[in-house]
Amino acid sequence: MKTKEKLNKKSKEIKKAHGYDGMLIVVEGTDGSGKSTQVNMLSQFIKDKSYGCTVSEWKTSRLISGVINEAKEKNMLNTTTYSLLYAADYTDRLENEIIPALKAGFVVLMDRYIYTAYVRDSVRGHDINWVKNLYGFAPKPDLVFYLNVPTEILIKRLIAKNGVLDYFASGRDIGLSTDIYSSFEIYQKRCLEEYKKLKKEYNFIELDGTKSKEELHEKIKTKVQELLDKGFVQ
Repeated sequence: MKTKEKLNKKSKEIKKAHGYDGMLIVVEGTDGSGKSTQVNMLSQFIKDKSYGCTVSEWKTSRLISGVINEAKEKNMLNTTTYSLLYAADYTDRLENEIIPALKAGFVVLMDRYIYTAYVRDSVRGHDINWVKNLYGFAPKPDLVFYLNVPTEILIKRLIAKNGVLDYFASGRDIGLSTDIYSSFEIYQKRCLEEYKKLKKEYNFIELDGTKSKEELHEKIKTKVQELLDKGFVQ
C-alpha cells in the first residue's frame, strides 16, 4: 500500500470528538500564566512543520469585543450580562473563525477556551451546569494544556507587566474586598480551585507554569507532534 493510502486510512480510523479535518488545541490558565507566549511559540512550531495554523484569542470578536470593553469601562456588567456577552463573543468567533479553519484542515490554537468561562462565571456565582449548557454547542478540543501558576507569582508577573492589577481580573466587580491586592488574591485562588475541578473532568494536561517558557514549549510541542504523527490533521 502506498504511503498516501496508508495516511488516508489512518486518518479515517481516527475519531475526533469535533468531527472536523483540522485539530483544535487549547491553552488555558489564569491571567499571567504565560498562555499567550506558549500559543505564539506553538503557532510558529506548527507553521514550521508546514501545517496551516490559526490562533483565536479570548474576547477578540470584531462584533462583540468592543461592546464588552465599553460595558467594562462604564461598569455596566452584572454577572449575567458578563456571561452572556462573553458567550456571544465566543459564538461569533466559532462561526466565523474556528469552524471554518477546522473544516479547512487547519490547526486551531485557542488562547483560552470555554473553560475560562466555566471558571470565571462560576466564581461570579453562576451554577456551573448553567454555564456548561450555555456553551453546550462548543466543539471538544483534541488537546487542552493548563498552565498552573500560584497566586503569589501571578500577582508579581502582572504588576511587573502592567504596573497595576486589572479591576475584573481581581474580582473587584463582585465585591470580594475593597483592597485590590486582597481581592486579586481571593479571586485568583477561587479561579485556581475551579481549574482544579475542571482538569480532572476534562483531562487537562497540567503543566507547571513557573518553569521557563522554553521548557514548557518543549513539553507542549512533544504532545502536539504525537497527534500530528497519528494523522490528526487531514
